[in-house]
Amino acid sequence: MVDKTETIGGAIEDVRAFCTVVELGTVSAAARQLQETKGSISRRLSRLEKRLAARLLARTPRAVSPTEEGTAFYTKAREALKWMDDAAEGARQSQDVLRGHLRVTAPIDLGMDVLPDLVVRFRRVHPQIKVELLLTDSPLDLAANRIDLALRANVGGLPDMAYRASKLADFHIGLYAAPDYLAANDGSPDVPSALATHSMIVSRAFPEATQLLLTDQRGRSHQIIVSPVIRTSDYASLLRLVVAGGGIGPIPSLVATASVASGALLPVLPEWSISKGTLYAISLAGHGAPARVRVFRDFVRAELAEAEARFFPRVRPESNT
Repeated sequence: MVDKTETIGGAIEDVRAFCTVVELGTVSAAARQLQETKGSISRRLSRLEKRLAARLLARTPRAVSPTEEGTAFYTKAREALKWMDDAAEGARQSQDVLRGHLRVTAPIDLGMDVLPDLVVRFRRVHPQIKVELLLTDSPLDLAANRIDLALRANVGGLPDMAYRASKLADFHIGLYAAPDYLAANDGSPDVPSALATHSMIVSRAFPEATQLLLTDQRGRSHQIIVSPVIRTSDYASLLRLVVAGGGIGPIPSLVATASVASGALLPVLPEWSISKGTLYAISLAGHGAPARVRVFRDFVRAELAEAEARFFPRVRPESNT
């Protein structure tokens, strides 16, 4: 009867010992090759024969040779060991070699307004890495969906989870408007109370009776009540409504960066923000993730830091003086 406590790895090494004995002709030679003792190799052979309930080797004082059953087993076992060794080597190389398939999930707003440019520029540097994006606002389980990396933005920190979280960037939710809208409405408001006279667009993240609590870089706060003219389900559509000139809207700085860079959006009351949060990279293995995962995570972190410094210098923590 097979010992169920025996490890799979041990069983594989028993098969390897048998194949090595067949190839070298003696237990002593196999022991030297595998850097084990003769006794250890003999125990492996006995255990394997017991497990298979078959005699695999015919032993003589000078040598051993495979039986008919042993020869048939060796032919298939040798090929299986080669496949397993190749698979193991591939897994080891994935830790260092920059190639392969990268499966990333992210919220829709990040996927539409942040990742396209980043992914294209990433692949110019690493064309041997193929990228697959799964865009959804529902948090997908990494293991169940075979996901290498999940980008998740949270205000107030991440909940406890079984996976590894790595900080990519801090962001703030600020107010933005299209230049044409501001030009048609007497320019940008200069104090929070002036927002009451403007058309406001908000996402469903804000309650029906919308109270906006703004905080400036000195820690002062100002609460205003606004009546939104448009409500929408997500920041991706909110961004497009604001760019189209529909009014002023609160948008995460990460999502607004590209539109600010192109001039399609202008910050409104840039010294004030509604809330702050953090973008995390979630992976199964953290620092032990494959090279393709680590290099993409580091690339995104560096690019987002540069964009934040360039287009939102006044809201960076080091500017709070």
